[in-house]
Amino acid sequence: MPLLVLLIFSFGAPILALLSRAIYEPTIANTLSRTAVALGKDDANVPGEETFQALAADLKDAAGAGSINEFAKSLNTRLPGARSQILRLGRSTASGQPMDKASMIKAAPLLGQDRSWTAIKGGLNGFTSFYLLSAFDLRWTDQGSIGMVPPDQAVFLRVIGRTFLIATLVTLGTLVLGFPLGYWMTNLRPALAGIVLVLVLLPFWTSILVRTAAWTVILQKFGLLNDLLLWLGLASERLELMYSRTGLVLAMIHIQLPFTLLPIYSVMRSVQTSQLRAAQSLGARPFTVFRRVYLPQVMPGVLAGCLLTFILCLGYYITPVLVGGASDQLVSNFIANYVNVELNWEMAAALSFVLLASTLGLYIGMTRYLGLDIFKMG
Repeated sequence: MPLLVLLIFSFGAPILALLSRAIYEPTIANTLSRTAVALGKDDANVPGEETFQALAADLKDAAGAGSINEFAKSLNTRLPGARSQILRLGRSTASGQPMDKASMIKAAPLLGQDRSWTAIKGGLNGFTSFYLLSAFDLRWTDQGSIGMVPPDQAVFLRVIGRTFLIATLVTLGTLVLGFPLGYWMTNLRPALAGIVLVLVLLPFWTSILVRTAAWTVILQKFGLLNDLLLWLGLASERLELMYSRTGLVLAMIHIQLPFTLLPIYSVMRSVQTSQLRAAQSLGARPFTVFRRVYLPQVMPGVLAGCLLTFILCLGYYITPVLVGGASDQLVSNFIANYVNVELNWEMAAALSFVLLASTLGLYIGMTRYLGLDIFKMG
């Protein structure tokens, strides 16, 4: 029970607090209390004088309380370009000069457009689907239906697809390297197999940041890998491997190889070689022995290793930052940017929710389809 309580308060509660911001953002509702009441009586697309006066009073109070910057930032998320206009209008209302509808629209031209008031009305309810829809490049249209955002604003579906593509490439790469390596290790003498296993585990003894930094040296245009390719005659000129998808996948395969190899090797060690010899003695060809006797027994380790690697790759951050190019940033990089640079915690929470839901969905789907016994390492 003490351990459970510790996990809830130190791990579960912070995650839930962050994810809740994807669906609950009360800044606009808290700031525009008078405006919300006025809009309840005004059905026009661009409301009348009374609503504008309520908005001016709300902005004046927000400027006096020092919360207008937070309000402008929140509205700007829904209505790009609104921040500067709202701040300018807030300064005008705070100065005490009389403001009517025409002068307010002159100070903030966006207030004269239907879409601006649609965005404001959408934010008057603290609970919102805006950020989760934005994570899939969707939005509520003026007609009350869900539609795609303009093509120049559609970003996140490409990022999510890129994340899954790179995770798939890395998983396949580690499988291609890890399966034969694991098979070779099971046929070595125990002492030699132990030495090879130590060499495989060496990356665990250094920080992922150090390993990634080492790849930045190897992948340079005048780095070790280009020198080796030229020396072997595999390339006629130096390749641009740094800040490219090829370099990113190579670096991630190196880091993730042990996570795929160890489950496979663990299961391969439990396979009785006498079964393979018995199958051969009964007339089965080598490929048939591998396909019908050996592969079904090692498949749980293969699936477990691939699933572990794939899930870890979905959340990679440091390696894409240091090795990948501008077009190779993953979902985690966007989450970090929203948290550390743009201070848009709501969008970060929405992307985190998508990433967490994808991971859990993949895990649950795999276990339901293949059975929980795929994680028994023998």
